[in-house]
Amino acid sequence: MTDTLVADTKLIVFQLKEKEYAIPVNQVRSIEKVQHITRVPRTEKFVKGVINLRGVITPIIDLRSRFELEEESYSDHTRVIIVGFNDMEVGFIVDLANDVIDIPASSIEPPPEIVGAVEAEYINGVVKLGKRLLILIDLEMILNTEERLSKLGIEG
Repeated sequence: MTDTLVADTKLIVFQLKEKEYAIPVNQVRSIEKVQHITRVPRTEKFVKGVINLRGVITPIIDLRSRFELEEESYSDHTRVIIVGFNDMEVGFIVDLANDVIDIPASSIEPPPEIVGAVEAEYINGVVKLGKRLLILIDLEMILNTEERLSKLGIEG
């Protein structure tokens, strides 16, 4: 668990496919509509390119592609969640940005052991809210390919 999750936590909830995911609100800079993305050669498949957001060149990652989910065309609901992490600003393309919720830190449980799920390595924990299950994503693992590969025993 990261030290950003203390006492009550405010989360931004978003959707990929039919699952709900969450990011701590203190790591989110803004939520934008999809705009023109300039492709950058020789980048990973999940890096869609860069956008010029208010004068700042921001890399854009498609989370569906990052989690190896089937890709879908963007709709009116598709959003780019701009996150700040370790002096880096990055945009995540998501199907839908649902809402902002407050949850007690005690309701965050460790991630379940999911054998063979690609997205499992990007999970920081899960939150049960009634019948809803929110998957708390680990920004560090999503953004740091080399570290992820070394954890898997592969040299990057």
